[in-house]
Formats: sequence, structure tokens, C-alpha cells
Amino acid sequence: MTASKERIVLFGGAGFIGSHMAEDLANAGYRVRVFGKPDGDWRNVRILETRVELFPGDFYNQVDVRAALQGCDAAVHLIASTIPATSNSNPAYDVESSLIPTLRFLDEARARGLARIFFVSSGGTIYGRARQIPIPEEHPTEPLCSYAVVKLAIEKYLGLHAHLHGGAATVLRFSNPYGERQNPAGAQGAIAVFLGRVFDGRAIEIWGTGEVVRDYIDIKDAVRAFRLLLEQPPASAVYNVGSGQGVSLNALVDEIRAVTGRDVAVTRKPGRAVDVPVNVLDTARLRDAVGWRPEIPLREGIARTWDWIRQDRWR
Repeated sequence: MTASKERIVLFGGAGFIGSHMAEDLANAGYRVRVFGKPDGDWRNVRILETRVELFPGDFYNQVDVRAALQGCDAAVHLIASTIPATSNSNPAYDVESSLIPTLRFLDEARARGLARIFFVSSGGTIYGRARQIPIPEEHPTEPLCSYAVVKLAIEKYLGLHAHLHGGAATVLRFSNPYGERQNPAGAQGAIAVFLGRVFDGRAIEIWGTGEVVRDYIDIKDAVRAFRLLLEQPPASAVYNVGSGQGVSLNALVDEIRAVTGRDVAVTRKPGRAVDVPVNVLDTARLRDAVGWRPEIPLREGIARTWDWIRQDRWR
């Protein structure tokens, strides 16, 4: 089946990751359906509305999910109702708002005979404390926050769904994606949030010593990895998607100083229990499967994000 005839529905497609995925797919000739809350923020995909189908709906409403799946060849699950830093405050809510609706979504996918499901998971949180660096997909999963526990549970249920009912369930464990359209005023996404504070003339806030190391991947590289997997024969598998390079928060601040040319102030706060010391992903499996490698260097990606913020497009 050619790309021009395939319809892909993106649940949560109006968000940061989803909007880039929608744009990349539309550019490649896919028919794209973007599913999001009727009262949600659709600014990220308004620029695409003549090229994609905007489909307002509630992921917690099976009737809406059923309608969104109609006529689609594949579905991408991008929805999350919590963030790592706060999810431990109410794990029951995390299960009720993320895991349970996903199980109902899988029921509807089975009833529609949907053959391919993709899930964007969290390579930055589900492994817990790294026993080896870089972290391969076979690494033990010992998450330290409810957000990651639920992500991992969804992965397992997708695998069970494929085992019982056929089709392919593909999991993409993103590291720390960043780039244009990520909310600088949000509660996660260090690069966008840090740049937003610099733009406003405020100090960057760092939890702990700043020696926490993370793997930052430009969103354009990340969604290209997804499309390459989509273009391959269907397979149930788990793939890390990251740069494979570790950068400490202190080093990240230095990069931001170099890009912005500003004297960036830093405020330090006590470390948090949810923050593992090091997280860098091994992407050899993805490279072997589709020949993917990240192409956008960190400084270039930060510069693009800074230009977008300076144009004030996010307010």
C-alpha cells in the first residue's frame, strides 16, 4: 500500500511530538488524522489544517475513539495525562486517566481490525537507574515514577494485544525530545523551558548539582525514526530513539549561553527522587532495523528552538 493511500490517526497529535509527526507524515504523502481534545490547544497543527484532518474527540470516550479509528491503516498513541515530576503524587489518577483508556482503545482497535499500532513511550524514565551506558532495550525496567510505570504497563498490554489478536505493536522509547513548538512555559522539556526563561530574563532553575546527564534528541530526528519504522513491514518490537550522547544540565546551560549570547543566571534547588543520575540510550537496534541515525547536532537544534521562541510563536 502506498503512502498516499494510507491513513494514520495520531491520538494526541495536536501536541508537541504529534504535530511534528503529523507534519512529517503529510510531507511524505500520508493521509493524517489528528485526534485531540475539543477544548485543547490546536495551535501546533493549525498551520497544517489544509493538509491534515483535524478530529476533535475525547480519548476517554470510546465512541469518539471508535470514530477516529474508522478507515485508518495505523494508529499512534501519544497521549499522556501526567508528567514524571508530579505523577507520584496520585498514582491512581495516572492509572485511571492513562492506562484504563488505553485498554479501551485497544478493544476498539481490535474490533476495527487495525493491524498496526505505535506507542510513544519514555526511554528517559522507564529504565530507572542505569546499570550500563548507553542503555539498550534489554536493560531491566525499574521506573522511579508512576508516569513511567504506566508507560511500561501500556507497552506490555500492547504486546499482549498483538499476541492475542494479531497485528503489530511497535514501541518507540523516546529519550528527551526538544525543538520548536515545545512549550517554554510548560513543566517539562529542559531545553525549551530553559530557553523560555532566558527569553523572559529569568534565571534557569536546576534541581540538584546540575551533573544529571540526559540524552537530548531533536524532534525532527525523532519523528523521522517513526516514519522509517512505519515504512517497514509490520513488526512488534521496542526501539530506543535518542541521540546516544549524554549531556549534563550544567553543560546544557553552557550550550544555551553560547547560542543565546546571554549571561544566563542559574538558581539551584534540592535534587528530586524521580531524577536518575544518567540516562543515555543505545539506538543500535533502530539503526540496524531502518538505517536511522540522528542528524541534527545539539547546538543547531537549540539554535532553531531559540529562533522559534524569539519569534514569539508560542504565546
